[in-house]
Amino acid sequence: MSAADLPTVVLTGAGLVFFCAGAAGMVRFPDTHSRLHALTKADNLGLGLVVLGVMFQADGVVPVLKLTLIWILAIVGSAIAAQIIARATLPADLHEDDD
Repeated sequence: MSAADLPTVVLTGAGLVFFCAGAAGMVRFPDTHSRLHALTKADNLGLGLVVLGVMFQADGVVPVLKLTLIWILAIVGSAIAAQIIARATLPADLHEDDD
């Protein structure tokens, strides 16, 4: 067991806890906007912790940069998808740009 294994296990485990919390929020919260909030916040933090944990196992700078890019793209994609879903669930009289 190397010195990098302990932070990998701790950070990855913490990330999985956040993933589970996001999934529980998706199931338990009553409306779409609450579900989106719980899911996007918990999953982005969970993915960040998992990526940070896996970075300790990386062989060099290039894999670390790839993992960072994956995390950034997931955050951007999650934000865009959440906005699209949230707008689609708004009542028609609350849309501001439908003039």
